[in-house]
Amino acid sequence: MDIMKAIAEKKKGQNIGEYIIYMYQMEDLLRAFQFNLDEIRQYVISHYPISEAEKAETLEWFEELANALENEGKKEKGRLNSTQAYVNELANIHWELLKSDKNYFESYQKAKPHIIQLVLAAGDEAPANEVQVCINAIYGLLLAKLKGREIPNDINEATEAFGNVLSYLNWVYFDKLRNQTSQN
Repeated sequence: MDIMKAIAEKKKGQNIGEYIIYMYQMEDLLRAFQFNLDEIRQYVISHYPISEAEKAETLEWFEELANALENEGKKEKGRLNSTQAYVNELANIHWELLKSDKNYFESYQKAKPHIIQLVLAAGDEAPANEVQVCINAIYGLLLAKLKGREIPNDINEATEAFGNVLSYLNWVYFDKLRNQTSQN
């Protein structure tokens, strides 16, 4: 199995929030290289210490992602429907937990002011749901750190609260999966 797909599958099986952010990174990597698979092979894949066969498989995986983005009309911007389905699933869990889980509600209350602040700042471009706000903020922090930008304390505080919300959602998500598997 190619390395990038293996990383994605491992994240998908252990931490759905990390998987979503990883897929966002891969989509944005394709965009950064303007979907030029030869350059991705040369500047990204060639640097991995894997066999030539694994490099070919990795390039094939990138090609599948590129095709999916193009087929969904998301070459310029937007996220893959398959990835967004996980965001929507987490959003559904979020709304269920707000009504039924006191511990989750308390965790969410710490994130809520930051969520509201980001939604207001985004205006018409605001994400569709609060889980998307949390994911976008954490992804934005990751990008800022990669670019060597200094992160203000209030942003660190907000993303810590978002991380706690996503961690709780991740735990419930996998708990539901385990329960579904044991019932089948």
